[in-house]
This record gives sequence, C-alpha cells and structure tokens, in this order.
Amino acid sequence: MLTETPKAVHLRRVSPFDFLERSALIFGEKTAIVDGETRRTYAQMLERVYRFARALRASGVTPGDRVAVLAKNQSALLEAHYAVPLAGAILCALNTRLVKSEIEYIVGHCGASVVIYDAEFAPLIDDLPAGVERLCIGGDGAVAELAALMAAASNAPLENSVSDEDATLSINYTSGTTGQPKGVMYTHRGAYQNALAEAFHANLRPESVYLWTLPMFHCNGWCYPWAVTAAAATHVCLPKVDPVKIFELIERERVTHFCGAPTVLIALANHPQVQKFARPVHVITAGAPPAPTTIAQMEALGATITQVYGLTETYGPITVCAWQSQWDTLDVAGRAKMKARQGVPMITVGAGDIRVVQTTGDPETLVDVPRDGKTQGEIVMRGNNVMKGYYNDSAATAKAFAGGYFHSGDVAVWHADGYLEIQDRSKDVIISGGENISTIQVEKVVLEHRAVLECAVVAKPDEKWGEVPKAFVTLKPGATASEEEIIAHCRERLPGFKTPKAVEFCDLPKTSTGKIQKFVLREREWRGLEKRVN
Repeated sequence: MLTETPKAVHLRRVSPFDFLERSALIFGEKTAIVDGETRRTYAQMLERVYRFARALRASGVTPGDRVAVLAKNQSALLEAHYAVPLAGAILCALNTRLVKSEIEYIVGHCGASVVIYDAEFAPLIDDLPAGVERLCIGGDGAVAELAALMAAASNAPLENSVSDEDATLSINYTSGTTGQPKGVMYTHRGAYQNALAEAFHANLRPESVYLWTLPMFHCNGWCYPWAVTAAAATHVCLPKVDPVKIFELIERERVTHFCGAPTVLIALANHPQVQKFARPVHVITAGAPPAPTTIAQMEALGATITQVYGLTETYGPITVCAWQSQWDTLDVAGRAKMKARQGVPMITVGAGDIRVVQTTGDPETLVDVPRDGKTQGEIVMRGNNVMKGYYNDSAATAKAFAGGYFHSGDVAVWHADGYLEIQDRSKDVIISGGENISTIQVEKVVLEHRAVLECAVVAKPDEKWGEVPKAFVTLKPGATASEEEIIAHCRERLPGFKTPKAVEFCDLPKTSTGKIQKFVLREREWRGLEKRVN
C-alpha cells in the first residue's frame, strides 16, 4: 500500500511572503506603510494582503496566471508584491514610463489575465483584448474596483500555496539589444535570497525608514518591497521623484534609507532648496556608475553612499562596493573614487559566481582576466540571484547563459583586491538615469521619418542623466529635416527618456561590407573621457 512520503523536518520552501508573516507576528503594531495621509501597521498590511489575494481569486485568477500592475509607487503596488504570489499568480509590474504600444506588447507577451491599474494610466490600456480583465485601483474620481473586491473578501489567513521555491514569482520586462522587451523570470527562492542580501548590506533594522525614490516596477524595486519588510522597517511611498518632496519626507518621516540612480542624487545635490540632512541617511545607488563628484556632493549633505551593481536579470543588485576600514584615512576624492567601483559579490552570492572573463572563440569557454585593474573582460554571473530565464524565449536564454554563466554585456576590469570596475558596454544599450534604452528601438523610430535614409543611435555623456541618446542621421537625397523636427517626430512615438536629445546630420562610418561602425561614433562622443560610461 502506497503511503505519502513524510515531509522532511529539516527542509522548508522559502518565499518572500514569509517576511510579511513574520513582521506582522512580531511587529504587528509597528507602522509598515506611509502613503500620503494613509498609515498602516504590519498587522493591517497582512490583513489587506489576505483580502487582496482572495479578491484576485474571486475575480478568476488561478495558479500560474500572470497579473500585471500599472501603478506608481503606492501601497497597492507594494501590497501586490505579496498578494499576487499568495494567490498563486505571477506578478508583472509594468513600467509607467512606457508608451501604449510597449504596454500592449508586454501584456500580450506575458499573457496577463488581469491588469490592475491606477486611473491615471487608463489611456495606456484602453485597447487591450476584451479577455483581459481590468481592475482600477482608483484615482481621479474613478471607481476603485479593486477596493470593492477587497472589501467583499475575507481577511481570514490564507496559506501560501507555492509548493516549489523555484517557481516563477514575477516577470520583469527589460529592453534587450534587439529592441523587443524580454521577460525576466524571478523565482521565490531568488527573490528571498536577494531581499536578505539587500537588508544585510543596507543595514536595515526595525527602526529604519525607507523612502521609495526607486520605482517599484524596476526589478521589483531591487527586491526592496521584500527586504524592507524582512527587517520590519517602514515603507514611505513616493509617487514620483520630486527633490522638494524628498527633502520634506526625509525630515518629517525621519527617513534613514533610500535607493536611486545617480541622476536622482544629482538632482538632490544640485537643487536650489538643497539642505543638509538632519540625521544620517544611507543611500544605495546603482543603474549607472556614479561620478566621484556626485558621491562627494551627497556625502557633504550627510549621506552615506553605497554603490551596488546588477541588471534586471540579476534581481537588481548582485555586487556591492563593500567598504574597507583602511579607506577611512583617504581624502574625500580618494574615498569617492573607491566608492565609485562596482564592488564584490553580495553576501548571498558565491565568491566564484561573479567573474570578469574573455572568450577564446568558443562561447562555452570562459577565461578569467588577470586582476590587474587594466585588462578588460565581460562580467558574467551565476547562482541564486540570476534569473530563471527569459519568459517564452528559450533561444535568448541559451545565448545569455553560454558557458554556464549569465553574460551581462558589461565590460570591466578586475582589481587586485577583487573589486570590479565597469569600463564600457559591449551591448548597444544606453542607461539613462537608470532606465535601459535600446538603441535599435530608437533607430527604428528615427527611420520612420520621411526624410531619413540611415540612422545610428549611441550614448552621449550627460551631466544630469549620465548618458542620453544621440542620433546620427543621413538624409535621403534631396530631402530636408531639422534637428528639432527629428526630435519632435521621436517624442510623439517614444517616452521622453528614450527620445534623442541631439541629432547630427552626417555620412555614417561603415565597414567595407556596409555595416555602420557605431563604435566610431561612440568614440567621437566620449573622446577625452577616461571611461565609456558616465
């Protein structure tokens, strides 16, 4: 007679939902969320997540379904990071900065059965297929359909139904070098591990207060929706980056931590109303290598800067520029230079799981570069904090995982002390203010202009955004167009951050076979600078 195999006493599958249950149990009356005038305790947050998950099930969501959320940094999106997986579904947080066609593509590609949205973004989803259910969060006088469903749902505890910690927890879409967004799959185990690493390296504690300057839709907010909760710290929601509001919230809510791309730090440090922080603030920065000048400016305000590095494919940060006590004696410029490096593996990443390598012609053979701070190679990664793969794209997954590692496309040197430092990018992706821009996608839009014959888009340095797109254009014989006209054409078809900030009309450099030599254009734009990233 067959009997059920008993569960192993020493094993338990892990999921980020565990963090919320624990914090509600131990710190139930502590403030979990501050969202405008709304304040909720951890006990209230857990109760709402139970209702949220039951509401999704009542609306027809079944295990494995994809649930897309199009919202700003607000409590509903934060709670969705727990409620959607608790309902057995897969979260797909959508970038609110994308245009309508991009939103439609992503919703269609992931096969979302439900889209939860803020009324502000209703025009972006009004042409979705009839089979996709829409649940409005509210806003602008709209009917809050999700709130009504939650009010009718039970707040009784709901057991986490995930039986496999390697199951997909979320899908985050990122622009690839082909211009077509790819769905990066995160697992329950990977998100759990990365959240713990974030909490450890940021030194999050129950008394910490985290300000949401980083979009929650970006790599699931670098896993901070789970990390902050794991520490039983307080989430302070911020709908959009506004320096004045940031200064106000840091003071009023006694903020101790926030994350942001260097462009956010530049905006704060150079704002007319800039003011020194009343208490120490730990700032975690990534998205692009910060300039030592920016680091020094922020530290003059009372911030402690920690740089981390990663990609959407690595749950956000996977390395950290861990501070060494012997650097304390360096001057301001010296400390800033050390902090500008991308660092070493985070605590949940194996020592050999991040390498700087060169290939020998065989993509399966990877050879480490010497740790001399000079020899360049590509950063590759493996381990718990690397994506499961690209959703419905086995070919792209296999290519990205050649040689048993994920290939970042970022070119770096390896210093003698084991710290990485990015020097260039092998992929034609522009990282502007922490947002990825596919040059091929921008080129396609430029080429739609009636007067354009050929086009190449590369990154040009920018003091505020790190780098921005610049288009090099060859016009059709006899055709005319101005720089302003090309930019206006793109602005109508692309989000603002993807629109070229400059256009130069010229004959494009090419190889003997007619291929455009984009590296020549990049070299022209970055001539005189030490690195090819800013």
